[in-house]
Amino acid sequence: GNTCVLKVAEQTPLTALYIAKLALEVGFPPGVINILSGYGPTAGGAIAYHPDINKVGFTGSTEVGKIIQQASGASNLKRVTLELGGKSPNIIFNDCDLEQAVAGAHNGLFFNMGQCCCAGSRIYVQEGIYEKFVKRMVEKAEARVLGDPFDPKTNHGPQIDDLQMEKTIALIETGKAQGANLETGGSRFGDKGYFVQPTVFSDVKDHMDISTTEIFGPVMQIASFKDTDEVIERANNTDYGLAAAVFSKNVDTIHHVTSALQAGKIWVNTYNVLVCQSPFGGYKQSGFGRDLGEYALSHYTEVKCVTTAIPQKNS
Repeated sequence: GNTCVLKVAEQTPLTALYIAKLALEVGFPPGVINILSGYGPTAGGAIAYHPDINKVGFTGSTEVGKIIQQASGASNLKRVTLELGGKSPNIIFNDCDLEQAVAGAHNGLFFNMGQCCCAGSRIYVQEGIYEKFVKRMVEKAEARVLGDPFDPKTNHGPQIDDLQMEKTIALIETGKAQGANLETGGSRFGDKGYFVQPTVFSDVKDHMDISTTEIFGPVMQIASFKDTDEVIERANNTDYGLAAAVFSKNVDTIHHVTSALQAGKIWVNTYNVLVCQSPFGGYKQSGFGRDLGEYALSHYTEVKCVTTAIPQKNS
């Protein structure tokens, strides 16, 4: 089998280091799982350019994914798979179960305070239920409990660091300046830690920065649409293609839209359901290759064809 060198993000090394401790406890032989902490340009760069490494799988930003791809070409043409950024559309039709859609969209965006590559941040709601949906989404956002992540009552913690908090708040200000309607939130929470209020914008237009930029924070953008063909075109009008979702009770609508969406992972009447048997990965600048499922195994194996001469067949 393949051994693993896991280079963790410099902002979050502790979880992986604890996994390494557990791996030792359950009896993994030394050297099978290797955890490397450090900065991207140094520790990550050493991996990307190393001549004895044959495969790199990267999860992170599109910007860094391009650097790793370039490093492969400049070194030993190591195989690369990339799971990168996203700006995932979540399409809510008039005939959906409204409470199911509200709950799914809420979880799809605010899970992990929006710090999720497949966050459903572009929410398109059909005109017939638009006002009701916005009202319910604001209520759910305002009901989130912010505070210490170790407190069982908390369901909304901080952003990962001050840079991410400041980027999120700056994009919120841009959204307001460009004319989106701030329904709730929009500010830092408290004066300790890196907390950002759960934020909901309505009347968002597709050209606005908050609708095109991966925010990686608790900022929801809600727009309205009229018909199916329109929303498919708008949903696909992005450089990304990691994930998407459709909420509807109409099977024909579901099949038509899921077939047309340019995304590697599509949920129907749910969001953020991930299982190890189901492949996960993106289209376009969300990367290539797949994690999880049988498809993922092919990236870590080689195909070999051996052709052998045999004696003349006599029977």
